[in-house]
Formats: sequence, C-alpha cells, structure tokens
Amino acid sequence: MENLNAIKYTKVTGDKLQKISLALGRSKRTVFAQMVDYFYRNKKDPVDLNDELLKIALAKGHKSYMAFIRAQEDLLLVPIKQGVDKMITNQRDIVKFFNEQVLGTNKTLLKNQEMFLKTAQDNDRLIKLIAQKIESRDSLKFKMLQLLNTYIKAREELGTFKTREKEELAELTRKQIESL
Repeated sequence: MENLNAIKYTKVTGDKLQKISLALGRSKRTVFAQMVDYFYRNKKDPVDLNDELLKIALAKGHKSYMAFIRAQEDLLLVPIKQGVDKMITNQRDIVKFFNEQVLGTNKTLLKNQEMFLKTAQDNDRLIKLIAQKIESRDSLKFKMLQLLNTYIKAREELGTFKTREKEELAELTRKQIESL
C-alpha cells in the first residue's frame, strides 16, 4: 500500500476541488497530485495569479519571433519583393516591345501579303489576256494561210489571160481578210 499523507483544508476549498475533479472526470486525489506536479515542473507560484513569469516568458518569445521576422524580412522578403518588382518591369518592357515590334511587323507583313496577292491576281489576268491574244493570233494566222492558199489555188486555175476575174478574186480575198 502507498504511504499516504493527509492535508486539511476548508470546506470552501474542498468544494472547489470537488468541482474541478468532477469537471475533469478524475478523483480529488488525482487532481491534487496533478496540480502539485504542474507547479513543480513549471516552477510557478500559486499565489501569482497574473503569472508574471509566463508574461515575461511570452514577452521574450515575442521579441525573439519579431527579431527573427525582421531578419527574414531583410534577408528574404525585401530581396524577393525587389526581384518581383524588377520582373514585373521587365514583363511590361517585353509586352511593350512585343506590341511595338512584333505587331507592327505583322501589320507590315499583312499589308505586303495583300499587295502581293493583288499583284498576283493582276498577273493572272494579264497572262490570261496574253494567252487569249496568242490564241487569237494563231487562229488568225491559220485563217490567213487558208485564205492565201485558196487565193493561190484559185488564181492558178484562172490562168494568165483572165485579168478581170483575177481582179475579182483579189477583191474577194481582200474582203475575206477584212472580215477576220
């Protein structure tokens, strides 16, 4: 069996201990032992209700955290912000250059392509016209050769003495040539 010690306390303190043990779901003896352990480990004075040691420890911790944050701000955050600002400026310059150079060049290329397309269409029309002219010229030559051959053949058939008929044949051939 354990070696037990007894402590006497007032009825008001006993009621408070009873309420605490009921709220925590533990026996009064267990709650009391845990309170003693708590004060022993944390070196707290139960009379100090404001817990000045805790406030001092929190203040020291707060100062440490603030010093750490300021150091990180100087080491990391400020250079990162400067880098991001520089990157944003560079991106704006790139967009400006793109808008001025590339879009301008694209407009010029589009204009040149439209001019080239118009020139190509004009050239197509001219080539077709030349082809028609060549075709009509070849056709005209062929018809002219037919008329000439017909004239020569008819003249040879007339002989050398029929001058008036030769003149009529020449006039007929002239009219046929004019009708081409």
